[in-house]
Parts: sequence; structure tokens; C-alpha cells
Amino acid sequence: MKTKFINEPENITRELLDGFVMAYNSQVKLGGENIVVRANEKSQDKVAVITLGGAGHEPALSGFVGDGMLDCSVVGDIFAAPGAQRVFQALQMFKREAGILLVVLNHSGDVMSANMACQLAERVGIKVKMLMTHDDISAGLDTPNEDRRGLAGCVPLFKIAGAAADEGKSLDEIYEICERINATTATLAVAMGRCTHPQNGAVISDLPEGEMEIGMGQHGEGGGGLQSLISADDTAEKMVDLLSRKLALKAGDKALLIINGTGATTLMEMSIVYRKAALILEEAGVEVVFGRIDELLTVQEQHGFQMIIAKVDEEHIDLLKNRMSNAPYWTNIGK
Repeated sequence: MKTKFINEPENITRELLDGFVMAYNSQVKLGGENIVVRANEKSQDKVAVITLGGAGHEPALSGFVGDGMLDCSVVGDIFAAPGAQRVFQALQMFKREAGILLVVLNHSGDVMSANMACQLAERVGIKVKMLMTHDDISAGLDTPNEDRRGLAGCVPLFKIAGAAADEGKSLDEIYEICERINATTATLAVAMGRCTHPQNGAVISDLPEGEMEIGMGQHGEGGGGLQSLISADDTAEKMVDLLSRKLALKAGDKALLIINGTGATTLMEMSIVYRKAALILEEAGVEVVFGRIDELLTVQEQHGFQMIIAKVDEEHIDLLKNRMSNAPYWTNIGK
């Protein structure tokens, strides 16, 4: 039995991208099969910023393609990485002397495709540097970066990278700026209820009524934190504590705080969680200089959210807040 407004399951990715670029045609267009690019191309003397990932997490990742943000998103099938050849095709499209920053979320299929595409690019003289995001802390505070998943913490990094590129900074400069924010970004997810695979209706995660799980991944992977459902304030306290410990936050630090809904969580709920998280940080002497409550990276109809905290410096704040962006799901008028 169908549980979503779709047509033929095998056409979901193509049809959703067709609809997406039709709706936002002043900002994005299709540059090839399952390749979303800016409608207004950036000049060739500036670094291109590209990412890749499976469909099914809308608005991520293509919703952040646009002026001042990503130049290109290479889209795989639902919850699946795009093949290396498609990523290589995108790298060929954006070949330039200034180079390309390829931002990859740490998931095995995405990383494999990106590595293979970068090897192909090197053979034909395409200048590209790959940056892997790894903001999920659910595997443990001392877990090596290579064993930590990439979650919605990539989105503010897209904004910072895109702004730095549009400013005309070099590839090495942009990489360094982004690695700094990458190293000081931590994300933790919490879920309750189920989510399904839109192509076949299969349940990809399910939790008993009255239970929640802290640490669930963006494809329904378990996080090991199954427990009875607790209040919004208690949930926020647990999450802020872990995230703050990971980042070693202290009085005088400046931070961004984002609550990302994963598909079925209301703005009401997210606002209540944000309130408590912000109050805890304020009481600890941490200044929240940027905040957002939104659906940025979803897991279909998953009821839950991701809390993202990043320790930011003045350069990050400037690029995040004071530089123009015009993507379908992230518009900022800048100064």
C-alpha cells in the first residue's frame, strides 16, 4: 500500500529534481542527469564548491545550491551515493584553474564515490581538494574522525565555503577555513517513531511507543541510546551536555546553534528544544551568535531532530552572517 504521494518508485529521484528546479528556476537548474547547478554561474576565476549524496533527505543537499553557497550537488538515488562517474562528470564541468572544493559527508558509499572521482580527476589535470565532514558524536566523544558520520553540520559549512569562494579566496584558504569549522562542529540526533523507504515502503527504523533513541543516523541507523521518552528540556540538557563536552565549550566562546528537524517534528517542538539549549549555553557563558530552527536535512517522516553546535571564530561569523547567499533553502541578504 502506498503511503506517499509518488508515481512509479523508480522515477522518484528524477521527478523530484524536475519539480525542484522548476520551482526554483531563478536559483538552480539541471546541469546533467541528477546534477543540480547554480542558475547563475560563478566566474571561472573563483573556486567551485561541490557536494554529493543520495536523494530522500530534502532539502539536503541540492537545496543549498545557489549564489553564495554550493555550485553543484551530485544526486544519488534514494539514500544511495551517486556513482563515481557521475561525480567525475560534475568535476569535469567545473574544471578551472582556481580549483574545486569537494565536500563529502562521511558515509561509506559517498566517500568511495568521491575518492574514485578524485583519482579520475587527477589523471586529467582537474585541481580538486576533498573535505570530509564528520560531525556526528554518537559513536563516542573520543571516536576518531574517520569513524564519525556526517550529519546536518555540513549545512553551515556549505554557507561558509560558498561565501569564502565568492570572495575570491584561494582553494587552500577555503579548505583551511572549512577545516577549522569542521573540527569544531558537533551534531547529535534524537529520534522517536518510524521512518520508511519511499521506494518500497519498507520500515528502515522503528521505535516502540514511548521510547526515544539518542544518536540515530540519518538513514535510520541505530545510535545505541534507546531510552524512555523524556521532556523537551531534559532531552536538550542531555544533548547540550554531550555536545559541549565534545567541543570543550567554556565561558567566552562563541557558538552557532541549529535545531534540524528530520521530517515529522513540528516547529513548535523544535522551538521549545532550542529555547532550553540556548538558555543552557547562555548560563555557561557561551554566546550564541547564530541560531536557526528549520528542516535542513530530513529522514523522510522520521520524528526527531538533530542538534548542531559549532564553536566559531570571527571569520566564520562574518562568512556565515554577513555574506549574501541565495539558495532555495538558505537565503541571506548579507550586510
